[in-house]
Amino acid sequence: MITMDFDGAFPVQPGMSLLDVGAGQGRHSFEALRRGAVVTAFDMNESDLADIKGMFGAMELEGEVPDGASGSVLHGDARSMPFEDATFDRVIASEILEHIHEDDTVMAEIFRVVKPGGLVAVSVPRRWPERICWQLSDAYHEVEGGHIRIYRASELVAKLSRAGLQPYKQHHAHALHSPYWWLKCAVGTDNNDNPAVRAYHRLLVWDMMQAPFATRFTETALNPVAGKSFVVYLRKPEANV
Repeated sequence: MITMDFDGAFPVQPGMSLLDVGAGQGRHSFEALRRGAVVTAFDMNESDLADIKGMFGAMELEGEVPDGASGSVLHGDARSMPFEDATFDRVIASEILEHIHEDDTVMAEIFRVVKPGGLVAVSVPRRWPERICWQLSDAYHEVEGGHIRIYRASELVAKLSRAGLQPYKQHHAHALHSPYWWLKCAVGTDNNDNPAVRAYHRLLVWDMMQAPFATRFTETALNPVAGKSFVVYLRKPEANV
């Protein structure tokens, strides 16, 4: 499930250096690696990083890694990243800022490590679908490491702009996932054996694996109204000469 628009607003070309902040399960890191980038998956969860490292190795064995591309993992805290200033051509921060109290600090770090002229892609849960999840289930957000805030789109863009980044495009994504999470929140976020949850999950997996026209068209049409994620793309200004 790819959130960022690698084919349009956020192009990743062979040889580019890319940082995936809060990489999670690595979905964006894997896609960037397939496109020839030099990828660093950065996260606090060492178990997730071990899985990503294993997948990087499997991709190389399967011939999915272009010449010159590479994938590495690094454990650390997004509030204080161990990189030199202006290190990366591209930075992704997908669904992490809603977990961190010091989001301004993370935004400042993202600005610091991206190169002048480099691009940043940020996604967070969209406000109104997220509010429904919070209303249906305390367990959805009142857990260690869970969501601590719900952003307005304008609030997120303003904060990133104050950090020094210049927004140039935005959109919504994953409309088909909004009802799935409402359903999970209604029956219990850990109740994966619920028949309705299992059936909907099978539908989402089928859609991700097969990408049939009917579901792709439906989600594209519904994203502006019900997309679960809000995505904004930003640029770090070129350095003054």
